Amino acid sequence: MQVILADVLGMCFGVRDALAVIDDIDRPDAVTIHGELVHNEKVIEQLHGRGFHMVEEDRRTSLPVTDTVLITAHGVSRKERRRLEQAGKRLIDTTCPLVTRAHDAAQKLQSEGCHVLVIGKPGHVEVEGIIGDLDDFTIVPSVDAVREYPHRKLGIMCQTTTPADQAERIRRAVEQKNPHADVRFIDTVCHPTKDHQKALEKLLDQVQAVVVVGGRNSNNTKQLVRRCADRGVPAFHVQDAADLRPEWFDGIDVVGLTAGTSTLEATIRGVHQSLRAMRSELEAVR
Repeated sequence: MQVILADVLGMCFGVRDALAVIDDIDRPDAVTIHGELVHNEKVIEQLHGRGFHMVEEDRRTSLPVTDTVLITAHGVSRKERRRLEQAGKRLIDTTCPLVTRAHDAAQKLQSEGCHVLVIGKPGHVEVEGIIGDLDDFTIVPSVDAVREYPHRKLGIMCQTTTPADQAERIRRAVEQKNPHADVRFIDTVCHPTKDHQKALEKLLDQVQAVVVVGGRNSNNTKQLVRRCADRGVPAFHVQDAADLRPEWFDGIDVVGLTAGTSTLEATIRGVHQSLRAMRSELEAVR
């Protein structure tokens, strides 16, 4: 069984920068991480082990117990920042700059008088941060959710991990169903997401199945898995090498390996090594 790695896979610069900030904190017990730093169970486990306080993403209405609060890579609304600061909290900001760019795009569209259409996953922490500062918006998770809107001006922007082709399909659907409206689109899909998706497309032309490494709650990892399904290629979503099952690869001669943008390099190496070991075992059996 041949194992082919995607040309682009694993951790993006936003996650890497956030982890670098975390590594420099001397007293983890004096810091509360306001949500999940990244959507990766291995990273969360390590942070717990170091002694950081953490607030679950759906339970951030109460004030953190520590004086220092770390804003995660997914960002928060400006309203939430003000709430924390007014309570006397000192903020450490690890928001990905491309998430900040998405916030700015939404604010720009709102300032221009647009009803803002946010392409993204309802309830996702990044989306919640964006809409937290919007007065007039609709979350659009799919093409099927697009409808006619009673607004003269519509502004479209995206959760940063939205597949680029999905964003384009939604944009076209909005224009088709709202010929009366002036529609403005700002592409806020981040470049790492686009690069991962392009690399996956190339990989899918070469393999019979794909192993996708990433957190269970990672939206960009789920999108990679979904794209495999759209192309009719079996995909196996694992968090680490322990999740791999040899029986998945019966009859598979070529398997691809990719990983979401919050996946640690060590985790990817472990999965790759396990796949290569399985290859040797399968070849011995054959």
